Amino acid sequence: MESPGCGLAGIGRTATILVVCGMTLLGCSKEKAEAPTGQVVARVGGEDVTTQELQNEFRLANVPADKQKDPAIVKRLLSQLVLRKYLLQQALTAKLDREPSVLLEILRSREQILASAYINRTVAEKTITQADIDKYIAANPLKFADRQLVSVEQIVFAIGANAQAVVDASRDLKTLDAIDQTLTSMNVPHTRSMGGLNTAEIPETLFNTIQAKKADDVFFIRSGPNGVFFKVTGEQPRPLEGDAASNMARQFIRADNVNAELGIASVAANLEAKYQGEYATIMAKEPEGKK
Repeated sequence: MESPGCGLAGIGRTATILVVCGMTLLGCSKEKAEAPTGQVVARVGGEDVTTQELQNEFRLANVPADKQKDPAIVKRLLSQLVLRKYLLQQALTAKLDREPSVLLEILRSREQILASAYINRTVAEKTITQADIDKYIAANPLKFADRQLVSVEQIVFAIGANAQAVVDASRDLKTLDAIDQTLTSMNVPHTRSMGGLNTAEIPETLFNTIQAKKADDVFFIRSGPNGVFFKVTGEQPRPLEGDAASNMARQFIRADNVNAELGIASVAANLEAKYQGEYATIMAKEPEGKK
């Protein structure tokens, strides 16, 4: 999707067609964590806000270096950081960090952050050579030399408990107008707009299905939290070459390396895990479709 607000945005990663804290955390309300170092830019109660923390906010918000002195951006991000510090103090005063459900969320967040950091470090140690890049580009023409931008008209709705009913009611409908009317009659909030699919970001199987389409075919896909009905209105060649292609290939290879490391870690984790009680039986069963 060409714009982040469109229903098909990020479809290449999600479309389908037709952190451990341990015992030390339990005492975190009594022991103050070591504050990040750096020049103090603000104080909220007994907490310092440092340049190091502000720089981290810039990083997480993808603010380029030449924009990090922009007063509007600094004000927005520093205000958000100060608000978070203030709310943290209120939560600690209310002893919310001792509630079991909150502790579980803190544990989970820590596990996720450390797991992601480990995978990212492991992947960063793998050198991606120019030969790797050239090989990837040659093996994936739809992402590069044969890349296409597919224009679509789309109807987008949020997937909820009634998602299957919506799909069933629309299954035999042949036009977006009929689908629009059906969703309206079912009181399903939806939007209708123009959008685009980039063949570099969608599964090749989806593009092949689109290529085999009839002129008036309407497709349905799931894109993140949304369901999307769409009709193809045009296709335009958009080859990706040179440095742009190399940079994109490097990103794709890195993503593949991340998935590979996650796969290896998943196997190792399950070999090491000792499931207990009924969960041993559940985890020993073959997944549906694997038998």
